[in-house]
Amino acid sequence: MNHDITIYSTPTCSWCQAAKDYLHKREIEFEDVDVSADMGRAMEMVEKSGQQGVPVIDIDGEIIVGFDRSRIDSLLNLN
Repeated sequence: MNHDITIYSTPTCSWCQAAKDYLHKREIEFEDVDVSADMGRAMEMVEKSGQQGVPVIDIDGEIIVGFDRSRIDSLLNLN
């Protein structure tokens, strides 16, 4: 099953990198949005999550604030 996944991140965020590495290892495609370089997308992230901190992960419209592995696994049906 294909999922629509966006990770709002910054280049210096270690939790952002951990979330991206986690998905890469499972060969799951996602869009990586650098909110430090794109103010429009940063505003989009805040509107979706109510948060300014990263990472914010959008999986099929479900918002995860931070790197919550168990919630990611649940939304993606990973074991």
